[in-house]
Amino acid sequence: MSIQKAYDQWSATYDMDENLTRDLDQTITKNILAGFTCNTILEIGCGTGKNTHLLAQIAQTVYAIDFSQGMIAKARLQIQAENVIFSVADLTKKWAIEDHSIDLVVCNLVLEHIENLSFVFGEVYRVLGKGGKFFISELHPFKQYQGNQAKFQQEGEITKVQAFLHHISDFLNAANENGLRLLKLDEWWHENDHNKPPRLVTFILEKSINSP
Repeated sequence: MSIQKAYDQWSATYDMDENLTRDLDQTITKNILAGFTCNTILEIGCGTGKNTHLLAQIAQTVYAIDFSQGMIAKARLQIQAENVIFSVADLTKKWAIEDHSIDLVVCNLVLEHIENLSFVFGEVYRVLGKGGKFFISELHPFKQYQGNQAKFQQEGEITKVQAFLHHISDFLNAANENGLRLLKLDEWWHENDHNKPPRLVTFILEKSINSP
């Protein structure tokens, strides 16, 4: 099953399923970004809008994109904010966003499904204005080393969503190759993860104010 089809199918139950990774992601995103304020945010891979509500509170305009029609449909039902613009888009192709027009790009639990990180980071660099930030929250590669990946169960059948393994160095190298410098890196555990590897990793990257 393709990644897109899997998320279309998962959209029916995504918000109701028990999912510690999703819940931890939402908590840490709120903790990290609640203090931000900016004009424009681009949310890549908005899903059902679990973080979009927060983003609508800290920005004048939020462009929320996802390649799953099912996920976008759920998000539109749940997020009524007038400053949020939803659209369906494929992150592996050039984004329909103007150059240097975005203050903050937000990406949650998406990049494990993207094989070519450099393309995404290059598009982030293109759309960010000088000094713009890129926030990433992803499944920690330590979890992937143990065989964990996005999956869901419906009618007793478990579907694993295709994922690509990215090491911490892969994220950092993609950032460096595309003009983004690391401001902060953190690792996160759910309260149920005692004596286990970190569940999530977050990065805050910045486009240099000296960039063209």
